[in-house]
Parts: sequence; structure tokens; C-alpha cells
Amino acid sequence: MPERQKVRARFWAETACAGLSAILAIMTAFTREWIELLFGVDPDGGNGSLESALVVLFAVAACVFGLVARAERRRAAPA
Repeated sequence: MPERQKVRARFWAETACAGLSAILAIMTAFTREWIELLFGVDPDGGNGSLESALVVLFAVAACVFGLVARAERRRAAPA
């Protein structure tokens, strides 16, 4: 039976941040008016540039958090 890996709480936090960032990227890609609905303002004047930037930002954040979580998990792996 393989040994169970003991990962730090940091791994779980990074994994949660990666998942949340991915969900926000997908949500923003499909529902571009959520900022206007949530805050009642239209910061980009209706052209969608802010929402496009947010999709990219959230996708990059998801990738970075995922890679950092992967490195943390590998650090905890038995030699």
C-alpha cells in the first residue's frame, strides 16, 4: 500500500485559489455583466474591455496557483 502524502495547509489554500480563479474566469467569460450587476457601475463604458482583461487575469491566476500547488504537493511527496 503506498504511503499517504502529508501536504501542508498551504497546498489546500493554493488549490482553492486556483479553483476559485478558474471559476471566476469562466463566469466572466460567459456572464460579462456581473460587475455592472454586482456594483452598479460600468467602469469600461460598455465596451467589454474590463471583462476581457479580467478573463485573462483570472485564467493566469488559476494557472499560477495551480503550478504553485503542484510544486507544494511534489515537495511533500516521499523520496
